[in-house]
Amino acid sequence: MSTPDRQNDVGRLLGMLGLCARAGRLICGVPMICDALRAGRGAKVPLMVLEAEDTSPNTHKRITDRCAYYKTDTVRLPISGEALAHAVGHSGVLAAVAITDANMLRAVRAALDAQSAHKPPHSPTG
Repeated sequence: MSTPDRQNDVGRLLGMLGLCARAGRLICGVPMICDALRAGRGAKVPLMVLEAEDTSPNTHKRITDRCAYYKTDTVRLPISGEALAHAVGHSGVLAAVAITDANMLRAVRAALDAQSAHKPPHSPTG
């Protein structure tokens, strides 16, 4: 896959996340996501957590363990925390965001599927 195609897929994904944020269907930040997972009811239940690629090992473990416990999908994105924050209208850095709307989730999954369809196959090393 060429670089412009990959950038276009990532741009589409970031655009979808920005749309989710403007619609109020996004939870931003690891503490807020953990609290929403723990509460587990109402309109603000995380359906999928999207994590930036540059999170610390401790934050990555916290997110994946919490999502596994509450049976919530988690995806590590090929973008930095700064780019993720910029896409959803925040300043600084965001480690993760969570989508809370099923319709928005379908659109984001479609963008993720388009992105993963253009990835080169993983070759085992060793």
